[in-house]
Amino acid sequence: MYFMAAPSLDTEFMAYWSRLTTVQKESLLKVVQSFVPDGQQTLEEYNRDIEAAEQRINAGAFQTQEEVERMSKDW
Repeated sequence: MYFMAAPSLDTEFMAYWSRLTTVQKESLLKVVQSFVPDGQQTLEEYNRDIEAAEQRINAGAFQTQEEVERMSKDW
């Protein structure tokens, strides 16, 4: 009996990556970066990030959970 080797995670990931739009790739990259910190963030940097996020929210630059769920159906 012959079994085909399962694709490696890297190969499988790249197969999906090549099908994503630039916007989707940018979004996914931010998620991946959140898993692999490049150094410890200072309290000042953290507070700046929070302030910047609040400014984006106040400016209406965000998507609701429902909007993201609708968008994801097209992925």
